[in-house]
Amino acid sequence: MTAQLGDGTAREAGGGPEDDVEMGFFEHLGELRVRLMRAVWGILPGVGAAWVFKEELLAFLLDPYKRAYAALGFGEPEIFFKSPTEFFLAYLKIALVVGLLAATPWVFWQIWAFISPGLYRREKFLALPFIFFSTLCFAGGAFFGYGVVFPLAFEFLLGMGTSLSEYITVKPTIMVGEYLTFATRMLLAFGVVFELPVVLTFLSAARIVNWVQLMRFGRWFVVIAAVVSAMLTPPDVASQLLMIGPLVLLYFLSIGLAFLFGEKVKPGSVPS
Repeated sequence: MTAQLGDGTAREAGGGPEDDVEMGFFEHLGELRVRLMRAVWGILPGVGAAWVFKEELLAFLLDPYKRAYAALGFGEPEIFFKSPTEFFLAYLKIALVVGLLAATPWVFWQIWAFISPGLYRREKFLALPFIFFSTLCFAGGAFFGYGVVFPLAFEFLLGMGTSLSEYITVKPTIMVGEYLTFATRMLLAFGVVFELPVVLTFLSAARIVNWVQLMRFGRWFVVIAAVVSAMLTPPDVASQLLMIGPLVLLYFLSIGLAFLFGEKVKPGSVPS
């Protein structure tokens, strides 16, 4: 069944964007501002709750460092701060990051609400799966970084602080602000890269890419994954492999999802 458009062309009924209303550049900016403000307001309750448990959360984030410190025989682990405000700023950073993690379903809903007016009716049914799996992958990536990568990375990095000789002992002096900058950056990095299946599955469901194109791009993606891993992880092979491996696996998982949920094409029908 087709519907006649204003310019005389026909399209499948229900196949175009619902309530397709032309919006100018500044109207798009206004809508983006509204969505950003709503996302920020949604983060604030999580920030407040995290502030109440800031000491427990700091101890949780410091646990991989504490275990690596003890494993290397440095004695009782220590953490330092170099200015009167540094510990306050450290707690504030923890509260903001935890608030963001807690509010990821709301944030992804705002992202979806911003892009959905330009989507076709069948694509709008992806809203709930998009929000659910985006949240699941982001949280899964952050916990993978904390539980698997952090212990290896800290043991490697702190292990450089061993005795140079019988006369010189090198010991780490870790500042709480620098530690949290490193830890939160790593957690967010792993959370973002684990979004890969959600993004590629959505693009394939929207028929922007298909599984054949993703398969052909696979060799280049391995190179991109290696570069991204080298940029985001500590300079040790184990940590880099622990990011490259999941990235490549997630990419080829995305190809399978694109085959299931995307456009059904045959390899020979897609130009190289």
